[in-house]
Amino acid sequence: MNQAVSVTEVPLPSRSRLAVTTLAALAVAVVILMTIVLPAEYGIDPLGSGEALGLTAMSRPIAVEPIPLPAGGDALKPTPNGPINLYGAPFKVDAVEFVLGPYDYVEYKYQLQEGAQMQFAWKATRPVIHDFHGEVGADPTQVKSFDKSNRQEAIGALTAPFAGIHGWYWENPGAESVTVTLKSSGFYSGALEFRSDKTRKTHELSVP
Repeated sequence: MNQAVSVTEVPLPSRSRLAVTTLAALAVAVVILMTIVLPAEYGIDPLGSGEALGLTAMSRPIAVEPIPLPAGGDALKPTPNGPINLYGAPFKVDAVEFVLGPYDYVEYKYQLQEGAQMQFAWKATRPVIHDFHGEVGADPTQVKSFDKSNRQEAIGALTAPFAGIHGWYWENPGAESVTVTLKSSGFYSGALEFRSDKTRKTHELSVP
């Protein structure tokens, strides 16, 4: 004998209760915006809570200093002799590999004098966000992009248009790790690595 199964009806909230809940959620969002988001992201602190919690410091620009070019770098400034550029120091070679975690990035740049030349070939295991650029006088506030198209690899050469640091920004846009390998040769004096955790590392380069 089949028994009827009773279904308990769940009463829907009234319109007035929905309105009260919506207004409460909106009020909480406004409080979070005023006390946390605006002070931390934009330095706007109408209630003074951002300063009290130390959040306004997050919105202040970080002072950045130009990176001094190493002593003796002038030897790598080319002297034109017709179609030939002559240098006072030998060219160097470099080979590096970077593993980028999900949404991680790295910058890798060489110190080049104006007119100095460099050849390069790099490849990633999958396409990455990419910006090949230079910083005039190694000043991070004076950035000049040469190639900002996202890609998986590139082979080419650069004649430095100004003295400073020149190189790449690679960012992993996905949830899986990406490996970037780079080989280069050129009349550069050193290499610098910048990571997403704000660490900076100098790389020693070799003469072939």
